Amino acid sequence: MAEKLNILFLCTGNSCRSQMAEGWARHLKSDLMNVYSAGIETHGLNPSAVKVMAEAGVDISGQTSQNISEFSDISLDIVVTVCGHAHETCPLFPTGAKVVHVGFDDPPKMALDVDGAEEKLNCYRTVRDEIRAFVETLPGSVTD
Repeated sequence: MAEKLNILFLCTGNSCRSQMAEGWARHLKSDLMNVYSAGIETHGLNPSAVKVMAEAGVDISGQTSQNISEFSDISLDIVVTVCGHAHETCPLFPTGAKVVHVGFDDPPKMALDVDGAEEKLNCYRTVRDEIRAFVETLPGSVTD
């Protein structure tokens, strides 16, 4: 069997989109990939992201917000930037990791434009489902 790919999902604060991507990838693809997530900064885990992932049967409550600098000792194969800011400021990786950008809307920003708790959570659900659809294509969609 081939060695697992080391894949890192990167966003600005490692609080929402990259955390959801890590959760989905661990849940759906852990047999193919070692999965990590990080941010250019650390903003803590977004409670709404935790909630909507739990609704889908994926527990990310034990994940922590990590800074990209914490991964300097890991030989990453693929870095997937999931937001524009992370893509624009993505550091160079000494291991020669392939950087792929797959941007997703920012649920907290989307939620600012709607009223009501359920409607705000729907913003997170939409992005959660988009991220799942992307993760289901891994690793082929980022290695070809």
